Amino acid sequence: MHCLGYIHFFVCFSSRYLNCSMDYERPNVETIKCVVVGDNAVGKTRLICARACNTTLNQYQLLATHVPTVWAIDQYRVCQEVLERSRDVVDEVSVSLRLWDTFGDHHKDRRFAYGRSDVVVLCFSIANPNSLHHVKTMWHMEIKHFCPRTPVILVGCQLDLRYADLEAVNRARRPLARPIKPSDILPPESGREVAKELGIPYYETSVFDQFGIKDVFDNAIRAALISRRHLQFWKSHLRKVQKPLLQAPFLPPKAPPPLIKIPEGAINNREGPGLLLDSPLCADVMFILQDRIHIFAHKIYLSTSSSKFYDLFQVLFGTLCDTHMTVVKMDYSIQLGPFSAVLRFLYTGELDEDEKDLMKIAQIAEVLEVFDLRMMVENIMNHEGFMNQEITKAFHVRKANRIKECLNKNTFTDVTFRLEDGTFNAHRPLLIASCDWMAAVFGGSFMESANNEVSFPGTSRVCMQAVVEYLYTNQLCPMAELDPMELAALANRLCLPRLTALTEQYAVSELIRASKEGQDIDGEVLTYLELAQFHNANQLAAWCLHHICTHYNTVCSNYRKEIKSKSVENQEYFEKHRWPPVWYLKEEDHYQRVRKEREKEDVVLNKHHSRRRWCFWSTSPAVA
Repeated sequence: MHCLGYIHFFVCFSSRYLNCSMDYERPNVETIKCVVVGDNAVGKTRLICARACNTTLNQYQLLATHVPTVWAIDQYRVCQEVLERSRDVVDEVSVSLRLWDTFGDHHKDRRFAYGRSDVVVLCFSIANPNSLHHVKTMWHMEIKHFCPRTPVILVGCQLDLRYADLEAVNRARRPLARPIKPSDILPPESGREVAKELGIPYYETSVFDQFGIKDVFDNAIRAALISRRHLQFWKSHLRKVQKPLLQAPFLPPKAPPPLIKIPEGAINNREGPGLLLDSPLCADVMFILQDRIHIFAHKIYLSTSSSKFYDLFQVLFGTLCDTHMTVVKMDYSIQLGPFSAVLRFLYTGELDEDEKDLMKIAQIAEVLEVFDLRMMVENIMNHEGFMNQEITKAFHVRKANRIKECLNKNTFTDVTFRLEDGTFNAHRPLLIASCDWMAAVFGGSFMESANNEVSFPGTSRVCMQAVVEYLYTNQLCPMAELDPMELAALANRLCLPRLTALTEQYAVSELIRASKEGQDIDGEVLTYLELAQFHNANQLAAWCLHHICTHYNTVCSNYRKEIKSKSVENQEYFEKHRWPPVWYLKEEDHYQRVRKEREKEDVVLNKHHSRRRWCFWSTSPAVA
């Protein structure tokens, strides 16, 4: 329910706590009654609470809730802190400020609030053009009707909405609230023009940013004291009160740079090898069990998971991999089930706790010197299977190191990539298990599936090495010569979104490092922008846009031609999100211009006053 109310800083509701005549008894303390009026939901009560109680709220609290105007005696309990905050010193004058809150319904009677008021703060919301329209058509007329000689100041509230993300704001607002459109946001000159037309000062505030709150009430006090000085000219302590000061424009904070998010891999590192084991694709090892069962496998997986297999294949083939099938005949006592479980562990590092022949699995693991698997069997038999997760993690770390070692030594490689500046050897099974694009190339009906060489024109050896190492280890290990945009283009070509994100993260970290070292990165960022957009490196593109917008003046002054050569969409984005924004630059220019004009006026006024003092109050040399 909306009803008339006021926040009275020092009024006491019980003589046991506070003496309501305290400020009246203090000499030269001016009591100021300040009435705050305006439409509903423009931010009157929030503004009063920020001044009276030092209330701070986040943007979600400001938007999701609406505090109706109520009697302060019901809403607040007067305390010593509130009383002390009511006292202030403005231009060497001690004041005690009484704030009166009012309802915003146009048809209500507010004459009680206007009675004996010293100053009126007339509020509107910069996100509600109707509230500014009502300032001229309703509120100012009402003020002049009930208190025609009372000074008025105009205040634009909710300044933070001028630079806020309106989509997020509308989602956070209370249900059934009218959504805020970009066209609803009023520029500073709109409020200033209305204030000029009405002949009153204009200020803007933001409770969220804690901006302008002191400006509004200090200058409201100045307006009230100047009006009182005209009527009570004998009060000498009011002579130093200045007219309401200019308000410096609000510079909105820079938007934080976007964070690079790393997604999960499209193919789980354990599922890929498991699927590869179930198919004979690119298999180069065949196990024969009990003279009739054939199981296909891959040398690179076996040798990097078991030192026994590594030694065996090293003795047979050395560092190169034989293109023919290697046949391994197992002892007749080895059965299909336990041996398949051992192979699956060598590929995936996992063991199913529901396996029946755990003892036979442990025996095969002992023969093949797969000690991790033997420990996992013991844990399951001792009902401690939860410990196997750590064993699996350690297994994958060791396996990744062995795979990387094989890659560096060209051990068991079976495919060669012909690149722009040389060749690079790799392993088909590992590529197929970790990349859908590679699986389609080597496992489909393409020409590359039958050849040992694959051509990658326009790709450097360093870039291909980074891609292959990522596919093997699921990590990006960049080198000094690596070009991030070349890697991003290749990752996009191979349909590797996680590698793209890692490349974006690497590129941003390198740019930030260079910037901290004092290097100029603006030109490089401009180069990266449209390349990143073309190769679907959207997070890097967003970071580049943020950097250009937050350094817009510097970038424009040094790279004007490059800025103009960007796409129309990018240039529109620059203009919309540039920092400082255009409205701030206009306000700063207006503020500096008016400040200089006021300084000139003050100089002329001071000269006039000095002449008057010389004519009427000049003292004789003897007295001096």
